[in-house]
Amino acid sequence: MAEFVIDGRARLKGRVRPSGNKNAAFPAVAAALLTSEPVTLRNLPDIEDVRTMLALVEGLGVSVTRHDPHAATLHARAIQTTRPNPDLLRKIRGALVLMGPLLAREGRAEFGQSGGDRIGRRRIDSHVMGLVGLGAAMQSDADGLTLSASRLHGQDILLDEASVTATENVILAAVLAEGTTILRHAASEPHVQGLCVLLQSMGAQIEGVGSNLLTIRGGRALTGADFVLGPDFMEIGSFVVLGALAGDDVVIEDVRPDDLRMTLAVFERLGIVTKLRGRDLVVPGEQPLEIRADLGDAIPRVEDGPWPAFPADLMSVALVAATQSKGSVLFHEKMYESRLFFLDRLIGMGAKVVLCDPHRALVQGPARLRGEPAGIPSPDIRAGIALVIAALCAEGRTVIRSIEQIDRGYENIEGKLLSLGAKIRRVND
Repeated sequence: MAEFVIDGRARLKGRVRPSGNKNAAFPAVAAALLTSEPVTLRNLPDIEDVRTMLALVEGLGVSVTRHDPHAATLHARAIQTTRPNPDLLRKIRGALVLMGPLLAREGRAEFGQSGGDRIGRRRIDSHVMGLVGLGAAMQSDADGLTLSASRLHGQDILLDEASVTATENVILAAVLAEGTTILRHAASEPHVQGLCVLLQSMGAQIEGVGSNLLTIRGGRALTGADFVLGPDFMEIGSFVVLGALAGDDVVIEDVRPDDLRMTLAVFERLGIVTKLRGRDLVVPGEQPLEIRADLGDAIPRVEDGPWPAFPADLMSVALVAATQSKGSVLFHEKMYESRLFFLDRLIGMGAKVVLCDPHRALVQGPARLRGEPAGIPSPDIRAGIALVIAALCAEGRTVIRSIEQIDRGYENIEGKLLSLGAKIRRVND
């Protein structure tokens, strides 16, 4: 176990480069199972979840060669088992995207319970419905489920929710299925688009990338590829809030502006100003930090939703931003019923927040935050980074425990913060 010891109120300044997109790494690794040729992935984030994912496919029989902490070549000459290691599977939810490739290539996928953040019930029905729609048979019991098919066939499939990982699973299976698959109500997040671009470079025929309607013409043998993951827009959003609340000109290098349009629009409503300089995003110091009311001086509402709506994974840091902005705002977290439960820690630091129910919170700012030297736990990845930001804004010292949660999603976060001038240190217990 390890913890962060943070002394707040230091002003941050400098440049920071985001790591590769964590959520893009899982389906990219899974895509390597679809071909017997090598697939090289670059700009992988050097985080525990990605290392677990690579260990999982290695256990399936895939040769994994690490060139450096951010690049690996995967060579799936043959798949030795269709049952991913259950102990590793319980560590990360992203490994669910192995269902589609295993089913498509080997005709079978056997899965126990997956892991991930404890932010509420996370159903996998859409995954199963999509793969069954392609012709798979499903059996389930208390230990997990098994999907099997002698051959998959393209179909017209309507997902019952725009699930990212369900969309990725259907895409990964459909590219090897016979015939054409029409996938409706598909998720279209940047990492879903990235998966489609990778598969296209491997020879797959996919139309409608970036939309909610995908046409996949399957049945073609796929080749190897050399692919670079895009920057993690969740990490970029976290640094935008950090720069606005505690920075004196923070520059986030090499962003993809199209990935940030809704994020920056919502942050602007919270009083956060940014400037695009080429491919760098500048967060100026001395931010106005005043919440913009809706027409008629009504209290504004921030809601999350499927892309291109505001990402659910940025709700936690947006809530911290609102505690430091003048005015009132209602947050409506629609996707996960336990996402907001970290707010009791923030309230303990002095935030003016009313948790209306598991999905809604009313924030009144600005509040003067106090450190928590006795220590507070990091309940999940996104709440963890939100508490780090709150600690950097607070008066005095804060100890944040269970930071292995943060390490799962943010590469060398203390190193990046130290380079900006933060007073933070890691203490291993």
